[in-house]
Amino acid sequence: MVSSEHTTPHASALTGWYKSSYSGGDQGECLEIARGYADVPVRDSKHPHGPALVFESSAWSAFISAVKRGEFPGWFKSSYSGPSNGDCLEVARGYTDVPVRDSKDPHGPALVFEPSAWSAFISAVKHGEFPTS
Repeated sequence: MVSSEHTTPHASALTGWYKSSYSGGDQGECLEIARGYADVPVRDSKHPHGPALVFESSAWSAFISAVKRGEFPGWFKSSYSGPSNGDCLEVARGYTDVPVRDSKDPHGPALVFEPSAWSAFISAVKHGEFPTS
């Protein structure tokens, strides 16, 4: 079900979605990850039937480590990226909303989250709510 193209068009086809306890009051302001897959699917909780980005577990781990350290300039790629600098999520700064993309596909799709959803996600990461792989 998880595509080799680093996306899946219908996130609802996947199971095991996990939402942070730091989500907004209506539980609609958060990123979600799906557990139980070799790679890590990520979706916007407000659009459960929309697309999901799919990241290699090494990219997810590098991203979570970077979030915990508070690293976020421009399109940011973690210093924990693989040796080819291809195994990572990237996050862009300088926008009202927060774009997230797969560094291996910089011209491909990006998920865009509202600031409140992103903030809730960052808080959850810093408090250990998401696994590193």
